[in-house]
Amino acid sequence: MKHERPEQSVSVLADLRTLLRFPGFRRLLTVRLLSQFADGAFQVGLAAYVVFSPEQQTTSANIAAAMAVLLLPYSLLGPFAGVLLDRWRRRQVLLHGNLLRSGLAAVTCALVLGGVPDWLFYLSALSVTAINRFILAGLSAALPLVVDERRLVIANSLSPTAGTIAATIGGGTGFVVGFVGRTQGREDALALAFAGTVYLVAGLAALRMSADQLGPRAGHPPPGLGAALVSTARGLVRGLGHLAQRPAASWSLGAVGMMRFCYGSLLVMVLMLSRYAWADGDEEQGMAWLGLVVGASAVGFFVAALITPWAVSRLGGFGWYAGCAGLAAVLVPSLGFTFRPTPMVIAAFLLGLVTQSTKIVTDTVVQSSVDDGYRGRVFSLYDMLFNIAFVGSAGLSALILPLDGRSPILLATVSAIYAITALIIARLHRTVVSRETTETVLSSGRPTSP
Repeated sequence: MKHERPEQSVSVLADLRTLLRFPGFRRLLTVRLLSQFADGAFQVGLAAYVVFSPEQQTTSANIAAAMAVLLLPYSLLGPFAGVLLDRWRRRQVLLHGNLLRSGLAAVTCALVLGGVPDWLFYLSALSVTAINRFILAGLSAALPLVVDERRLVIANSLSPTAGTIAATIGGGTGFVVGFVGRTQGREDALALAFAGTVYLVAGLAALRMSADQLGPRAGHPPPGLGAALVSTARGLVRGLGHLAQRPAASWSLGAVGMMRFCYGSLLVMVLMLSRYAWADGDEEQGMAWLGLVVGASAVGFFVAALITPWAVSRLGGFGWYAGCAGLAAVLVPSLGFTFRPTPMVIAAFLLGLVTQSTKIVTDTVVQSSVDDGYRGRVFSLYDMLFNIAFVGSAGLSALILPLDGRSPILLATVSAIYAITALIIARLHRTVVSRETTETVLSSGRPTSP
């Protein structure tokens, strides 16, 4: 990774200021921030109900089901959302999608209060998260229509980052709303109701744009729906074939999937520990410890963004990647086998750091080694892998974890996966360094030594 020169940083700041002068961009960004803020609050409300509801005996299988509800729509619907977005007015998608999610969040609240069977609750929650795939895709597809081409790259960088921050703040707000509601003896659905209200505001915010402002513009009619779906599926297969010819990208993606798998397994373990082992009969205490662990992990993600460029400039991308995986392999048993909250908070920070660091490196490797004509399809496959690995980790945890979350077997398994990942990436690092050294020697005209 190269460091930005001062004049480049000034240019980026100038572009940011200019972007905010575009009325369409400001309004689209407002809808994104409100929508993703509500997403964070809804996901926390869903998790709090599944994990800490006193009305049900939470198990790791319940948590695995909740993760599937939250993540599988992203994995399965994501690549095909654009096919429908090319047929619908995107402003209407943002309006009606958020209004529909507001209504479905209200239905989910009613189901929680009514004590309905779990499958009906999950079906309602699944509908909310499935619609989110269309909202996010619509926001991205509309961006070129509200900014000029020169600033499209910085807009693509700013908008998703701001949305992720909004989702994090929304999750924290939902956690506080749910926590306060519990301490006041109120029901578990308060955070879900709060999220539904923000969804409503997000939908109304879309009305500040005209119905046709976000496209799709009149012109070439889109192909038939069936042909478009088949073409998308074939494109993913071709993207997979292209990826197979790029070993650096394919090995990086496989390794980041393993890192994500480990992180997800440990997250389920922490959820069970906070529900039973750390609560001491007090659900509010368990929620407080969970909040500290999740917050520490979020800080680790932020620190990773700060130090990864520095670390990569000194160790190389794969060198830093291997070091992170190796550090995790050591940290998991040394901090985890106590099963106490304070060491787990420390471990959460460090695991957040290494997990996000490896993702940053993988993003960079994929962007730099995959041809531009295939990059979108490869990132769709990346998104699917990332979320399926997370859901798969929850499934493994459901099979291994006891009710209180204390499982040396799971910790040993995760530590072994981290160690294997470190060895794979270290070997890839040596291969890359060797090839770069050979290319440098050959370009200088000197013979290579045997």
